[in-house]
Amino acid sequence: MKGILKFGGAVALSCLAVESAARAVAFQPDQWIAPYKREALQDIVTWDKDSIFVNGERIFLYSGEVHPYRLPVPDLYLDLFQKIKALGYNGVSFYVDWALLEGKPGEYREEGVFDLQPFFDAAKEAGIYLIARPGPYINAESSGGGFPGWIQRVNGTLRTRAPDFLAATDNYMKNVGAKIASAQITNGGPIILVQPENEYTQATSAIKPFPDPEYFQYVEDQLRDAGIVVPLISNDASPKGYNAPIETAPGYPAVVDIYGHDGYPLGFDCANPTVWPNNALPTNWHQLHLQQSPNTPYSIVEFQAGSFDPWGGPGFDKCGVLVNAEFERVFYKNLYSFGVTILNLYMTYGGTNWGNLGHPGGYTSYDYAAVIREDRRVDREKYSEQKLQANFFKVSPAYLTAARGNASNTTWTNTQALTVTPAVSNTTSFYFVRHSKYNTLDSTSYKLNIPTTAFGNITVPQVNGTSLTLNGRDSKIHVSNYDIGGATLVYSTAEIFTWHKYDDKTVLVVYGGPGETHELALAVTGLEVLEGDVKSITTRGYTVLNFNVDGGRKIAKVGVESNFIYVYIVDRNEAYNYWTVDQAPHDSSSAVILKAGYLTRTAKVNGDTLAVTGDLNATTPIEVIGAPSSVTTLTFNGKDVSVQVSKAGAMTGTVELPKADISVPKLNELEWKYIDTLPEIQADYDDSKWKVADLKKTYNSLRPLTTPVSLYSSDYGFHTGTLLYRGTFKATGNETTFYAWTQGGSAFGSTIWIDDQFLGSWRGYDAATNGNSTVTLPNLTAGKEYTITVVIDNQGLDQTWTIGTETGKNPRGILNYNLAGHSQSDVSWKLTGNLGGEDYVDISRGPLNEGGLFAERSGLHQPGALSADVGWKASKGPVTDGIAAPGIGFFATEFDLNLPTGWDIPVSFTFTNGTSSNSTGAGSSVAAYRVQLYVNGWQYGKYVSNVGPQTNFPVPEGILNYRGTNYLAVSLWGLDAGATKIAGLELAVDGEVWGGLEVGVVEGQKYEAREGAY
Repeated sequence: MKGILKFGGAVALSCLAVESAARAVAFQPDQWIAPYKREALQDIVTWDKDSIFVNGERIFLYSGEVHPYRLPVPDLYLDLFQKIKALGYNGVSFYVDWALLEGKPGEYREEGVFDLQPFFDAAKEAGIYLIARPGPYINAESSGGGFPGWIQRVNGTLRTRAPDFLAATDNYMKNVGAKIASAQITNGGPIILVQPENEYTQATSAIKPFPDPEYFQYVEDQLRDAGIVVPLISNDASPKGYNAPIETAPGYPAVVDIYGHDGYPLGFDCANPTVWPNNALPTNWHQLHLQQSPNTPYSIVEFQAGSFDPWGGPGFDKCGVLVNAEFERVFYKNLYSFGVTILNLYMTYGGTNWGNLGHPGGYTSYDYAAVIREDRRVDREKYSEQKLQANFFKVSPAYLTAARGNASNTTWTNTQALTVTPAVSNTTSFYFVRHSKYNTLDSTSYKLNIPTTAFGNITVPQVNGTSLTLNGRDSKIHVSNYDIGGATLVYSTAEIFTWHKYDDKTVLVVYGGPGETHELALAVTGLEVLEGDVKSITTRGYTVLNFNVDGGRKIAKVGVESNFIYVYIVDRNEAYNYWTVDQAPHDSSSAVILKAGYLTRTAKVNGDTLAVTGDLNATTPIEVIGAPSSVTTLTFNGKDVSVQVSKAGAMTGTVELPKADISVPKLNELEWKYIDTLPEIQADYDDSKWKVADLKKTYNSLRPLTTPVSLYSSDYGFHTGTLLYRGTFKATGNETTFYAWTQGGSAFGSTIWIDDQFLGSWRGYDAATNGNSTVTLPNLTAGKEYTITVVIDNQGLDQTWTIGTETGKNPRGILNYNLAGHSQSDVSWKLTGNLGGEDYVDISRGPLNEGGLFAERSGLHQPGALSADVGWKASKGPVTDGIAAPGIGFFATEFDLNLPTGWDIPVSFTFTNGTSSNSTGAGSSVAAYRVQLYVNGWQYGKYVSNVGPQTNFPVPEGILNYRGTNYLAVSLWGLDAGATKIAGLELAVDGEVWGGLEVGVVEGQKYEAREGAY
């Protein structure tokens, strides 16, 4: 027994009690607002005003957003789901990107990496429910907001009842709806909710009515007609109540079953990551819910869990400071105070905008500063903080039906600096404590006034001379009358991570912030302190523990004779190393609680053996503090662990990190090959197979032509990647300048040549979506024919968030031009993009992966291309040799990897940073060049030297062959006069984690000479 300070039992606990003021509980208006609820089409997923039920069990659907299309390695889906399950989540929400599945109108292709079935299978195996969000509009920082490029040719207004727009969506919605329907829980799959449309919330004044019930009902009918029977849930972009299931809802009678909305309260100002603006914390969402949808569970279908970052932005590391663990503690606990029981956090894993799938406002990485990194590491503090929060709700069923009271800064504490929102379910109470000035950095001492069944109205902490502390940018959940397996936790100011009742004991794990004082009381007597220093009061069947969170763990054994309660008291940073693992999907009845370091994936009891799987990044002590009493032996990743039994009955041991030989090649020492990928500027180039720009009227309803024929790429079926234009004219000899207005989206670039002579470039900067270039022409020979070549970097298509703006139809290509001394019609134009356009050649990597460069059209980015008879030349690579003059070069090499099995080893390609502080202006002094990175045929990086910010490009196992030969290709486009070299390019190991899952190589199309390539 260590360091226990006892107070005389004669001190009656009732003497420590104080009167508390009357507690006001918010009035529920569900009796007087007319509900609108359709007949349920099945009986597996049901709902009431408090929560959803799955198979009759009331649940908190705690979900994280993951987009399968941003990780084209199906073998890694289970890895993500297990990491999300380890957080304590039971759900994942996912978008489906229409643009990747119907690259050509009428041809729906869901195969290979685009097949959703492996995603569904992995979710089911891990025990994760799914929320399916197929759109058709998704936004999601995806090219076109998920709309395919050919939608630019639809005349009707997007996201409205326009007949041609609705007809355009039918094939996709029929097919994706059927796929989702097949994976519903009613068919044995993991999908329990489906969302029609997305953020159908904002429109221009020209869109009437809005919200339009005819349009919204059409989308719902598409889903229902495809066989979807689970509840439909909405995602209003803000709590406006649109299409909520009450008769007064805007958009009625086209309503969903369950109303939900989203919220991004801190916005996306990663440049000022420590600034939390005044009034950014929502305070009225509970009241709005009661007004808008009182008969459905309070649902937030997207809430901020990170931030996107634009071209030229500060980078995701700063976004991770903006939306960090402090943000989670303050903002998420505020949501719990509102009674949210369907919560989806966007993003939980962001992934990668590989293959041109992102919108033009963002770069290749979609890390989003999420709890799981782009390379799938889980070493951010915010991951661990979320594990503490979500696991609490797994063991707190009373939360789901607790009535929310009014927030007050006078009733519950002794200071107006704090605001407390109570929630009461039968006798169990929750107290959500935050600073009244939510963004303060000040620490506040306080005492909490609470009613208890044991002591009446009391003030805690009860031990004299102690008080609670709420540090700046922090929030707490205190509880009273809280059941732990039949025993009563009378109150606890320390927050609960988890608890579980086993056949021979109950284990309770609580934590506090470093340096805080906390107190808890159990309706149990008999105390032995096994570890650490604890003050106590024991009297009349109750035990009070008062303790300082000083970095040392404390263990108290409470009870008499048998069925003891073991209370583990740790500081928050220590709690991050604890895990609670279910042994079966959606069943926490046999949870195992352990301390095990980096990641615990699974735990299974078989007889006397507990088999644990997980990941380690260091030699790690392991301690099983909660498991059936039959367990006496332990394995970790199949290896026996020598264990001892502690005073608390825990199995303790150490798992040694195996040694591994991990190395990668130096790219600059490889043998490279080179080819000019801009042969189009040579005098003998044959463009006879190019598309003739001959449309005198554009299909694009947004922007009328200002040229004799359309030079909009999507009019001709080119929607992705690099675009090339050739304009031919006969010279008079008096030409002096050529003007071109080009558009490619944020941070795009373009370059102009006349024949093989470089004229100039639009170098691009972050905010510029289009640019004007006037270049000086050399002296031309009268009567001679010349060709102007314009290369444009298409950064992706714009989204259409505000309905009626039609921004998704912003064209790509040449908007206008002028050749001095000529009419526009004197110039005859041809254009090209990816080979085949909408009849794209590489089915395995989809319609967006490759653009219009000669090397891409010829398939030279694909494995095996070094054998092609295309005039490869030996080179020392893009860093040492580069290109001698403005143009576009293509470099390729092969390298072998031999990384050990049984390890998860994130690697990345890293460019030496060429950006500078003045890169937000078109006149940046930094050398301007653009690089595409192809790994085994997959475009996995787009680097823009003079814009940034991204220099590090993770590539997952499966795209890289970790135990075999890899093909690497790099396109280098120099936009400035003179030679261009990449400042530096290296392959690096970013982490070494023992564990992980077996990952196969994703098979994509390999090189073979392409018929019709030009």
